[in-house]
Amino acid sequence: MFDIKVDDNKHIILSGRLDASQVDKANSVLNLISESSLIDFADLEYISSAGMGLLLAVHKRLSESGHKLKLRNLNNHINDVFHYAGFDRIFEIE
Repeated sequence: MFDIKVDDNKHIILSGRLDASQVDKANSVLNLISESSLIDFADLEYISSAGMGLLLAVHKRLSESGHKLKLRNLNNHINDVFHYAGFDRIFEIE
């Protein structure tokens, strides 16, 4: 199961498993972001390459307009995957 909540336009909370079957759901919310935002991964258990691709697309769109996408509270596994994929050089990870 996957869920995405927006506390305000700048704080997004992901939970569950973001895989290919949930990318459209996440995309419908993330496409509404128009300014620098923070995505909280504290309750996210898993992210697939499709989910990572979505984050990369959102990051690219925001950076083209001078905004940033920050990531926070990645679990050890997701943090390792992001490091191996080079996402730690693209995203600001807290």
